[in-house]
Amino acid sequence: MSEEISFTHAETLRATQQLISQVRTELGRVISGQNDVIEQVIMAVLCQGHALLEGVPGIAKTLTVKTLGRLLGLGFQRVQATPDLMPADILGTTILKPGTDTFTFHHGAVFTDLLLVDEINRMPPRTQAALLECMEERQVTADGVRHALPGWFTVFATQNPVDFEGTYPLPEAQLDRFLLKIRVSYPSEAEELQILQRHHASGGAGLLEEAAIVPVSEGLLAAARAEVRAIRVEPELYGYIVALARRTREWPTLLLGASPRAALSLMLVAQAAAAFEGRDYLVPDDVKRAVLPVLRHRVMLKPEAELEGFDADRVLTDVIAGVPVPREATK
Repeated sequence: MSEEISFTHAETLRATQQLISQVRTELGRVISGQNDVIEQVIMAVLCQGHALLEGVPGIAKTLTVKTLGRLLGLGFQRVQATPDLMPADILGTTILKPGTDTFTFHHGAVFTDLLLVDEINRMPPRTQAALLECMEERQVTADGVRHALPGWFTVFATQNPVDFEGTYPLPEAQLDRFLLKIRVSYPSEAEELQILQRHHASGGAGLLEEAAIVPVSEGLLAAARAEVRAIRVEPELYGYIVALARRTREWPTLLLGASPRAALSLMLVAQAAAAFEGRDYLVPDDVKRAVLPVLRHRVMLKPEAELEGFDADRVLTDVIAGVPVPREATK
């Protein structure tokens, strides 16, 4: 019976498993280590959500997203955020057509599939607000006219956790638009040695160009997305997700808890986590696995908790431990 069930699951998630396997293999030829980061950027695309990558400079955040775009056969644009960046610089602007008296809308960098915004917290508040409509509505409104963004439009934004000079912290409303906050850490010693060896062996054209990335087959990403959305969620798991979200709103060390949008994001990412395990149904461990990346940027600690050395991940780990797991869902 167990063999029959496993076979059924494999058949149900065939496109997802093929996509995950190929992305891991191809990205691994360019990126050394960072397995958790690679998993979570794939989850963001599968869930049609945006992701915030936080880490110090020089640890392959930009290279990871650029390689992913080439691998998935998607358009890619990069914006370097600066304090003088204006909304029109990324959204586009209406210009006069040469030799005529008519105006036309010139598309900005957001009209792409994968948009990488480097150091998003250096972007002024006005430009941050302009990006909100793109992230939530997947459209740009200019001069009262709506311009739809591509169906695959996804924002990957980076920020440096240690350099705050000349930055504008993202407001809670903007942070809530990000499906995931991905922590990117330093590679291990063995991975760092591999980075040196790969660059020394390269011909100078760059790892991404020399790797000759093989794009996934057409339609595979769309099929994988459909499979992830179809992963079964039992009623007990709905209750467990809601209980986790509501518990953050009454947790003694938290000033701001998770919103209903956060609970929905938790379910979507948990479905993707189940797909990574080859299952077409949700279990509590999938939800637990999704809690930190989904909620760490959506909760706000009380000042006294920060002074005592707490951080969002530590508090959320305590929340997970404090919410009973539904017995029926573990069977």
